[in-house]
Order: sequence, then C-alpha cells, then structure tokens
Amino acid sequence: MINPSLPNIFNKKLFEIEHALDIYAYSYVHFPASELYNPDLVKVHGKTIEKCHIYLIGYVPIVRLEGAEQEGSDLITKFTVGGLPRELRWPLPPKASLKREGEKFWVEDDSGTRRFPGMEASIFRLNSDDPILFDIQYIGQAYGEGGSRNALDRLTKHETLQRIALTPTPKNQRLEVILVEVQPNTRMMTIFNPWAEERDEDGSRITAALDSLFDTTEAQQVSLYEASLIRYFQPKYNKIFKDSFPSTNLKILQECYAKDMAGIIAEFCFDEIPFFLKSRFRGQSLT
Repeated sequence: MINPSLPNIFNKKLFEIEHALDIYAYSYVHFPASELYNPDLVKVHGKTIEKCHIYLIGYVPIVRLEGAEQEGSDLITKFTVGGLPRELRWPLPPKASLKREGEKFWVEDDSGTRRFPGMEASIFRLNSDDPILFDIQYIGQAYGEGGSRNALDRLTKHETLQRIALTPTPKNQRLEVILVEVQPNTRMMTIFNPWAEERDEDGSRITAALDSLFDTTEAQQVSLYEASLIRYFQPKYNKIFKDSFPSTNLKILQECYAKDMAGIIAEFCFDEIPFFLKSRFRGQSLT
C-alpha cells in the first residue's frame, strides 16, 4: 500500500530518476595522538594505515580498570570511564575463582589456567551498555598525486593537531586519532519517482548517472567523503564545508558538481568500533 503522503512529497521533484553517490569507509585504525610519532606505529597496524586518506581528531574518555571482585559464580570488574564508575559482570567457568597479587588480578581454574577479560573486550562491552563518545574536533584528508600521501603523512606535520594538542585536554579525556580508508568502488543509490514532472523516456539520466559513477576518481571520492563528514559533524576546528557544502571553492570538487547527482551518502559503520562518533553539534552517530 502506497503512503498517501508520498505524492505530495515527490510531485514537487523535477526528474523521474535521481541518483546519490554512496561512499563508505572500508577499514579504519585508531590510536592515541601521543603515539603518532612512534616509529612502530605502521608495524602495529599493518598496511591498512598506509591506505587511509581521511583522519578524525577527537577526545575520548579514559577507561581505567580500578578493581575486581567475585560475587558467587560471577566476576565483577570495576572501571572508571571518563572519571565515572562503571561495572561489568562476567560468568566464571566452573571451579574458577578470582585471584589477586598487588594490583594484578586474574581468574584461575582448577587446572591452574589463568585468564582475565582483556581491556579491548571490556571497552566494547562498556560501549554497548552505555556509549563511549569520540568527540570530533577536526576532520581532514591527505591524498597527494595518485594517492601518494596518506593521513599519517599529513598528521605528523599537522598544525591544527598541534594546536589542539596544546589546548588543555578535558579532564579524564585523551586526544585520539581515527584514520579511515575509503572504499574506492563507490556505489550509487537510485530513486524512481513516478510523480515527477519530467520523464526519462530515453534512459539518458540512467546512462549519465552510470557515467558519473565510473568517472568519479578516488581523489574526488576522498574529497566528497571528507566534505560530507565535515558538513554533518561541523567540528570545532574545521572552517571549510561546515556551512558551505556543497561548495565550488575547491578545484577538485568543481568537476563533482557537474555530475548529475542529487546527493552524497558518506557511511562510517563498523560493528567492532569501541565508541560512537559525536561532535558539539551532533549527538552520537555512526553514519
């Protein structure tokens, strides 16, 4: 059954067929900004880091393990997240018990095997129970000739990052960086509108959209993705695109506006990421 309000919405549109480029993040890495000059950073994160052209700089609450206790057959781990107390409950294996030596905790079973919930697994659970927020301060990109530059190259000499780092960090927070790899094979979303004023009798709009899809270079995709994120989150330290995207000020985007596209979709959706993205203007969001 057709929603009766749809004709009133779509009969004001000019074209029967409209398209939007769907650009999505393929992979990511994140680390504290203090690790930026660590010579082993690339070794730790592998070749993914070399393919990331988008970067996000922001504040994340510091997560600390404060203690643990056993309650019956459950292990309770105690944390502070951004200075606020949080707890997680874990079922213990049969005949296992919590042990402690100084500040070190572990669970030991009857065979003597030791284990304890890792910090990464704990942060994921904490985030799923009550979101841990990555407060975006700045979004940027580095591409270079033929993709020769990546986000890490740019950040090591980044004036805005240095400026943020010199600004007092909010209490119980730390400055972190997310590097994002944009999938080079952009997708296209198409809407067929039977109430539009003009019909695509010869299929020219579909053909033009396909041409636009395949003619959009990786450099243009990276620029469009960056501009879309900036326009959505409006980070504190960004100036361009916060209130002016779409804009023809940047040369690399001028050709993009000539393409017959009605919109841009920039996706950032990872099930395994341990926090939610936000900014001073946008609440928690993953897209």
